[in-house]
Amino acid sequence: MTRAPRILIHSDQTAPQKASLLAACPDAQVSTCDTNAGLPAAISTYRPDIVYSVRFDPAPGFPAKALFAEGGPVWVANGGAGTDHLGHWNTDRVKVTNAAGVAADMIAEYVMGCILHFTLDVPGFVQDKALRRWQMRSVVPMKGKTMLIVGLGHTGRAVAARAKAFGMQVTGTRASPEPMQNVDDVRPPQDLLQLLPEADVVVVCTPLTDDTRDMLSADAIGAMKEGAVFVDVSRGGVTDQDALRAALNAGRVAGAALDVFPAEPLPQSSPLWNTANLLISPHCSAVHKDWDEASFALFLRNLDNWLDGRPLFNVVDPDRGY
Repeated sequence: MTRAPRILIHSDQTAPQKASLLAACPDAQVSTCDTNAGLPAAISTYRPDIVYSVRFDPAPGFPAKALFAEGGPVWVANGGAGTDHLGHWNTDRVKVTNAAGVAADMIAEYVMGCILHFTLDVPGFVQDKALRRWQMRSVVPMKGKTMLIVGLGHTGRAVAARAKAFGMQVTGTRASPEPMQNVDDVRPPQDLLQLLPEADVVVVCTPLTDDTRDMLSADAIGAMKEGAVFVDVSRGGVTDQDALRAALNAGRVAGAALDVFPAEPLPQSSPLWNTANLLISPHCSAVHKDWDEASFALFLRNLDNWLDGRPLFNVVDPDRGY
């Protein structure tokens, strides 16, 4: 690159990110956009080489086409891990990177908190306190239980490490199975129905792709061990949430936590809101005070590679979704 790069920051934290960018790369030409509606015009008028973009607005209709139109950027740095909102792109013309790993530890803590919510019968203690009732309750140890992790990327591996700290047996699925630290048995996704009946806890961390859509189908939910706990931090569309709701209502699944939904925000009319033993969070398992800074710092490290002519890391294959 012989001239200063033209970089467009598309996020809801543009001021501090622009300051960080100019501190790291004083010669960069920087423009900003803080709305989805304004992104197409910002790209067509500014003609950036690079766009750093965060999906900060969950409303449908993300303007992905603007990122990949003729004359658009040659590098799109996605500020999150998931890229399903971007659709497909021509890898010969543009590279897309993601921020995989930035939020893995926080999401893993969320997962373990959700599991403990049910194994420690937190709802029962809350109910007893509200009634001023002194009542002994039994809690369930996690040591010796089996956790199945669907998707052993950054997040899945972070969950596995914490499960091992609790003394759990850990199995997991991965598109290309190979031995992994903290995972006792790594299997291909095709073995999922064989693994589900053995799992006391099921954690879904896989990205949403054509191969993973409806992976946790009604058949898969039906194959789960009775009394299991289920946590989904993947993407809406991986789990059949109607089947999960039916399993919760029937008592076959002891408890579940959903951080992702096919339609976000979750409509007020959704029956999930009234489902017992279900925790709902608004796709925020990764959100913490330092997340924005960590994601942007990862982009700046990758920008160093780009400026020096070295390969980018975290390059996403649109066919695989990661």
